[in-house]
Amino acid sequence: MSKSKKKADKELRQPAEAGAVAKDGNGKLSGKDYDRELAKLHVELVKLQQWVVHKKLKVCIIFEGRDGAGKGGTIKAITERVSPRIFRVVALPAPTERERSQMYIQRYMAHMPAAGEVVIFDRSWYNRAGVERVMGFCSEEQAERFLFMAPAVERAMTESGIILLKYWMEVSDKEQTRRLEARINDGRKIWKLSPMDLESYSHWYDYSRARDAMFKATDTPWAPWFVVRSDDKKRARLNMITQLLKQVPYEELPREKIELPKRQKPHGYEEPNYPFKVIPELDWPHPA
Repeated sequence: MSKSKKKADKELRQPAEAGAVAKDGNGKLSGKDYDRELAKLHVELVKLQQWVVHKKLKVCIIFEGRDGAGKGGTIKAITERVSPRIFRVVALPAPTERERSQMYIQRYMAHMPAAGEVVIFDRSWYNRAGVERVMGFCSEEQAERFLFMAPAVERAMTESGIILLKYWMEVSDKEQTRRLEARINDGRKIWKLSPMDLESYSHWYDYSRARDAMFKATDTPWAPWFVVRSDDKKRARLNMITQLLKQVPYEELPREKIELPKRQKPHGYEEPNYPFKVIPELDWPHPA
């Protein structure tokens, strides 16, 4: 790898500059400030949701990045307060034997948004440019053909009215190691660590080369890549959502004042003497 190439790779992996919000002693965003800022962004995401439905927009958001880069947490932050019927998350498993015989992008097309929908791909057709290429699940010829064809396919998507947003979550090698090691020792996260994660961990620079080739071929004016530096997860989520809101222009729709109607009178109704199976009400904290 050339000196200039190493420098570019290092710069891409540096954490974002500190913002104006308060930070804890480690230089990261405090939990209190994060919750406050995220709550504001959730309000805006609800406004965006209503605008998407009102204008019948079709929004497709792609999340790619290295293992442990924070894709899942960012998607959860986006979808936490919106409707799952409008913000749909697609995380496809490995292709079936039948799907492997199809045109490569075919199984993804079935999940593209209809009018009034936002579809979020937790990994996408860019599997071919990343994990499949690095781990040998496709040939170099197949990977190169994908990179050649993807811009044209994405142009057809955008010309059909789809708003296509592509985000690459970038994490440093040290932070990736810390996060993957944390998964090993945390019973809540062990499911996130697959045999493929362990096998791909040692291929850091192979993934760097695959990423660089992907950007060079598919970072287009109609479907550009946006890089989210994610060593600070909280700051990365806020930055990403803020940028997302700018990419889909929206307006707050007027709404009528909401008042709860009067509740009906019982008209003789009495609670039944039924042996409901009520779950135990424990004292907390409860001993393990």
